[in-house]
Amino acid sequence: MEIPVNEHAYVAETRFGIWFLGSPTWVKYVLEVAIADLARMLGTRRAPRYDVVLDVGCGQGQSFRLLKQQFSPRTLIGIDADTEILDKARMQATLDGVDVKLMLGNSASLDLPDNSVDVLFCHQTFHHLVEQQKAIAEFYRVLKPGGVLLFAESTRAYIHSWIIRLLFRHPMDVQKTADEYLALVRATGFQVNPEQISYPYLWWSRSDLGLLNRLGIRKTPPLGKREETLINLIAIKPQ
Repeated sequence: MEIPVNEHAYVAETRFGIWFLGSPTWVKYVLEVAIADLARMLGTRRAPRYDVVLDVGCGQGQSFRLLKQQFSPRTLIGIDADTEILDKARMQATLDGVDVKLMLGNSASLDLPDNSVDVLFCHQTFHHLVEQQKAIAEFYRVLKPGGVLLFAESTRAYIHSWIIRLLFRHPMDVQKTADEYLALVRATGFQVNPEQISYPYLWWSRSDLGLLNRLGIRKTPPLGKREETLINLIAIKPQ
């Protein structure tokens, strides 16, 4: 079932952004790295197979193959708010040989039953959403008790950087720091253990793309001595 999408609930990407999110660079340096980090933190909690895995903001479907490899879902669902992007996701799923149910939808009003999802994957989607509070509440609603939220997000420091402002488009007034995203997830009711939080400081998330570090001009500031550009976390809906 396709439900109406509130055009004001998210900010659509630029043409450059759409191209980049379908590129091998995105897959290799952003998507694969994030999924590997989330899988590492999930550790022994990961089941051999899950009934339902949901990719919210699935974009062009580059994640489907990786989610299938990591979680072996019996049912894989991809939701996005853009019909043209969903067409790209459908083609990518066919190319990768992945069976996926695609839905047009709004993250702040998911057309799924309560307690119906085992794993919810939200990767670089949340910073596009205007109604973030409603969206995280929806994530909590559709996850089963004991269900897992895989959350990987860019922070305010990164989204407000000059290069991102130039090339991409986002709702700037709702961007959050790493601490604020963590607080939002916990305030919704999710359990987040400290050992299941990471703060990658990847070269592409820095305003200079890590150039000064590679040239030896600037050392990478340690954790706690820098403004975080990324946060990855595992959140569990209590039983």
